[in-house]
Amino acid sequence: MDTLAELLDGVRARGAVFTRTVISPHWSLRFASGAPLTLVAALNGRVRITPADGEPTELGSGDIAVLRGPAPYTVAEEGAAPPARVITSADYCARTARAAVAGEPALDPRTCGVDETGSALLVSGAYESRTGIGDRLLDALPDVLVVPEADSDRTLLTLVAEEVRRDKPGQQAVLDRLLDLILVSTLRAWFDRPRNHAPAWYRPTDDSAVARALRLMHDDPAHPWTVASLAAGVGVSRSVLARDFARHVGEPPMTHLATWRVALAADLLRDTDDTVGAIAHKVGYSTTFALSVAFKRHRGITPTQHRAATLRGRGPSA
Repeated sequence: MDTLAELLDGVRARGAVFTRTVISPHWSLRFASGAPLTLVAALNGRVRITPADGEPTELGSGDIAVLRGPAPYTVAEEGAAPPARVITSADYCARTARAAVAGEPALDPRTCGVDETGSALLVSGAYESRTGIGDRLLDALPDVLVVPEADSDRTLLTLVAEEVRRDKPGQQAVLDRLLDLILVSTLRAWFDRPRNHAPAWYRPTDDSAVARALRLMHDDPAHPWTVASLAAGVGVSRSVLARDFARHVGEPPMTHLATWRVALAADLLRDTDDTVGAIAHKVGYSTTFALSVAFKRHRGITPTQHRAATLRGRGPSA
């Protein structure tokens, strides 16, 4: 069972925004594009990434960070002054555009910064749309995660760095696919590190009874599953499944099923026009009221409030 592949299957960058940023001494940038996911990689030098409401994270040469939006974050050298420039979705590489208008020497395509001799060099790519990026994936990620150079795919990073500087026909399509590829590679590397506490759905990937039970729930969440029916479906006793499931997944089977159903409902509320009642039936609840009760218990808001919040562009509350 490969739930990570399932969650990432619909993630497709379209018009992904890339930039190559030269960080000069004491220079800092504030990124406020509102992107749901951004990847930042240090090609050389050390920088500090500070989310809006979090602690700074150090990024060394070859390290890759994934930032969960839409909140802004700051990238700077240690000890730098407050951000001197704000990068938005409408102005993702402002310095290059202004330099061209002013007749200054042109930098490489998608390159921003004061000059070409800065002490740190970053490459960043942002998903500006939440298409395919579901709550089940975002809920499993911290605000900032870092994969060190030793665990990252340096070949991919080098390829991205080279492609960002090019300007050829079809370049955007190439960059879109590279962003998807490096996201999958980075998340897999991060989840595989035991100390990062991979989510429950990521761990069992073998053909054990627990993995088969997870597959049954995920493949058909609308089925009226019980621990007994799951145990019968995977060929073990009810007590054995309950014990092994809690040990390997970290929660009882029915708790996991309820969490999974609510996460599926959250994605459907955002990505479809289906009624709350129709979504309730799709994810295993017999009535709108039953889904609303479960949704409120897990998320603190009703399905209708969740849909309204996503339509206003604020993202779901938790």
